[in-house]
Amino acid sequence: MGIFDFLKGEFIDVIHWVVDTRDTMVWRFEREGHAIKYGAKLTVREGQSAVFVHEGQLADVFTPGLYMLETNNMPILTTLQHWDHGFQSPFKSEIYYVNTTRFTDLKWGTKNPIMVRDPEFGPVRLRAFGTYAIRVTDPARFMSEIVGTDGEFTADEISYQIRNIIVSRASQALAASNIPVLDMAANTGDLGKVIVAQVSPTLAEYGLEMPEFYVENISLPEAVEKALDKRSSMGIVGNLDDYVKFNAAESMSAGDSAFAASMGAGMGAGMGMAMGGMTMQPRSGPWGAAPAPQAAPVAPPPPPAEHVWHIAENGATQGPFSKARLGRMAQEGGLTRDTLVWTAGQDGWKRAEDVIELAQLFTVMPPPPPPPPPGA
Repeated sequence: MGIFDFLKGEFIDVIHWVVDTRDTMVWRFEREGHAIKYGAKLTVREGQSAVFVHEGQLADVFTPGLYMLETNNMPILTTLQHWDHGFQSPFKSEIYYVNTTRFTDLKWGTKNPIMVRDPEFGPVRLRAFGTYAIRVTDPARFMSEIVGTDGEFTADEISYQIRNIIVSRASQALAASNIPVLDMAANTGDLGKVIVAQVSPTLAEYGLEMPEFYVENISLPEAVEKALDKRSSMGIVGNLDDYVKFNAAESMSAGDSAFAASMGAGMGAGMGMAMGGMTMQPRSGPWGAAPAPQAAPVAPPPPPAEHVWHIAENGATQGPFSKARLGRMAQEGGLTRDTLVWTAGQDGWKRAEDVIELAQLFTVMPPPPPPPPPGA
């Protein structure tokens, strides 16, 4: 560098930082020899703070604004006043820019399951994860406690330590919450507030705060989740016995094509086996002549499926009932001609008297009693 270029640099010194990354928390203004001249202009933009370090000690913190470094107790006098040192100042100063905006979408999560005692399921293991944001609130403390002399400090360099603090506090909060496992999804906001309250004192010692914290999910082990799914399914089914009967009645209804097809396949297989038995009968008889073939007995078709019936009474349904049970109900007065009934394959509810299969329950009368014996 020529002497004129050097002199030109000595008379003009503008110190500023334009943030060009999303994760840089601290950046050191690089000046050859760390010589900050008398009268230099210091620009601090919104979302920044400037920390002035003089002779290795933190001298001052500048908030957003434009400053002229003219006081003799902070800046180094221009090197033009030190010809005896060959344009090299014997005093060294540094300026660190601290990004005071929020660093968002930082991840946290539990490495190992957290053992808690649930009032309903007993001891269970939980995992939790989410996101958080941090912000520098005390640049001087942050520099002295965390950054030191690092020329470019990023959020990744401290996120691991913060994540460990969060996981430790989250484990304590979940274990002491006494919130049932099934209700934790509705209480993630309250859990997040408890965790932030426990983490904040430690972060304050670093010059940081946590303006945002989210618990995105609390999960159970896979085996426990499967058991809960089965339990939920049983709750939806309700009465298991009635559910099985209803499915059986639906499968045996005449309109069930799958059942009819399986019946036809079964009958066809039975007939094929019978015909095979006829062709394999041995030939015998007088003169070696083959006797007349004897037809093998054909398996009888399966009995027709009996319908089961449901009854509508006072806005509620009852059943299913077999026809025999409905007959006893008709005799006892529990089933009348106007009672609404329904069975699989029937088009809507009908009066019992209008259903041919049930109408006979009201028309069949017992025979007259025998006459009394003579002399009775």
